[in-house]
Amino acid sequence: MSLMFLFQFQFQFQFQFHSDCCRSNRNPLLSIVYFIIDCCESIMNPIVGFIGCGNMAQAILRGLVRSCVTPASNIHVYDRNERSRNIARDIGCNVHKNNVDVAKAANVLMVCVKPKDLEGALTEIASPAGTNTVIASVAAGVRISTIEKCLEKNARVMRIMPNTPCLLREGASSITGNKFATEEDVKVVDHIMSALGTCVQVEEHLVDAVSGLSGSGPAYVYMMIEALADGGVLCGLHRDDAMKLATQTLIGSARMVEESGKHPGQLKDEVCSPSGSTIRAVRSLEEQGLRSSLINAVVASKERCEELGKKDC
Repeated sequence: MSLMFLFQFQFQFQFQFHSDCCRSNRNPLLSIVYFIIDCCESIMNPIVGFIGCGNMAQAILRGLVRSCVTPASNIHVYDRNERSRNIARDIGCNVHKNNVDVAKAANVLMVCVKPKDLEGALTEIASPAGTNTVIASVAAGVRISTIEKCLEKNARVMRIMPNTPCLLREGASSITGNKFATEEDVKVVDHIMSALGTCVQVEEHLVDAVSGLSGSGPAYVYMMIEALADGGVLCGLHRDDAMKLATQTLIGSARMVEESGKHPGQLKDEVCSPSGSTIRAVRSLEEQGLRSSLINAVVASKERCEELGKKDC
């Protein structure tokens, strides 16, 4: 059953029957309807708390509101920075005076603090969050076992690996739950992160690989755009024109992969005519080791994440 179907189902029946008298109606069909609505409500309109409201947290909460995942009135925020609190307030979120109040108000807690601040934040919310709240951390390199040590026994933990294009709702994220996270917990967090782009569910031993690929990936792409633009300038193009062409080339090519369903190798072959300029350029890239460089970059980033993950909070 898709989330869109559940949303339509909930909206239609709440519109028609949302009143005390209807909820007290003993009609068996209505009882079933409201049971399903109540079960879906936490997925369709989660009450989300943010521990920390920096750039990534702001991207997530804006995505929630703009995608109608949940209204701003269902979002609770605390950040030590006054400017961040004011941004959340301007969006329409509930801004609190401390993390504890946020933990008490929410059924999903997005912990969006830096790894060095994670232990203090988790220890502070451990008791009020208990085991009835989903605690989702975006701290890079911090393993679920490390997070669990700072929380109540049997805490429901999710680990999220986002990337910076989430700021434009074009992100690529992964989610991973611990053994106490329920199927519904996973669906809720997936629903939240899917509002910011693509989201996949992976086992924890693969999170560092996700970090190396999509977490660090934007940096690789920015370097590619810059290098392509430099090449255009070297060949005589004005800098602004070269940057526009390079940027759109990567955007358009990515959409071709996404929408055509074709393998990137096939799409590459379709651009390369026999004895043409593109195949000669491809030969040059192969001689310079473009593929190996990108593969090694992913592996290097993944290995550094593994090093960071060995440090307990």
